[in-house]
Amino acid sequence: MLRIDLDRSSPIPLYHQMAKAIELNIESGALAPGERLENEIALAQRLRVSRPTARRALQELVDLGMLVRKRGVGTQVAPVRVRRKVGISSLFDDLAGSGRKPTTTVLEYSVGHGSPEITEVLEIPLDSDVVTVRRLRYADGEPLALMTNHLALEIAPTYEELNELGLYAALRERGIEVHLAQQQIGARTATAAEARMLDEKPKAALLSMERTAYDATGRAIEHGKHLYRASRYSFATTVFAQ
Repeated sequence: MLRIDLDRSSPIPLYHQMAKAIELNIESGALAPGERLENEIALAQRLRVSRPTARRALQELVDLGMLVRKRGVGTQVAPVRVRRKVGISSLFDDLAGSGRKPTTTVLEYSVGHGSPEITEVLEIPLDSDVVTVRRLRYADGEPLALMTNHLALEIAPTYEELNELGLYAALRERGIEVHLAQQQIGARTATAAEARMLDEKPKAALLSMERTAYDATGRAIEHGKHLYRASRYSFATTVFAQ
């Protein structure tokens, strides 16, 4: 049984003490992803607190994405959240490096004249042939991200390569290295189709990233727009004082 010690003389609210104790157990691995917690009634009775206090403690962790509530199942520890440093790397490489198993389904692989917007970003002649790739990326079999990328035809990896490798790994196989990138991170709600593919509820929160990557000579290599499940994914940054 989960041990929670409460200091009733502390100015820290009891619900927050409870939430913090559960959070520490999750972070230490004492509570594993998918493990069920006792319901708020049982928790309140065991710790001799009110039911609203127990409910607020659990809700605090639900809001942080550390617990999930499922009808007919109860409250469970949420799946491991991918926490990615903002840098020049691919999601495939980051997942593999953190011990997760990345897999990919290529939803679209098409070749055609690039739009004025895409050819301008890729700095290639108007109406040049551009490969558009749309992929669904999984982590340990769970959908995590929808990714759309555009590349000039002459450097684009094949459909087969992108089913097996991440985009940047496939480019490295061709001797193309990403040296720098310009990117913008934002958020929006999922469309009905996006929610279905990502196994999320309608209008769930998604993180977005738009990136243009360049090689060491300054040549634009690819332009991508990616969507990530906010319930399973976050970006981490380090900032320095000027």
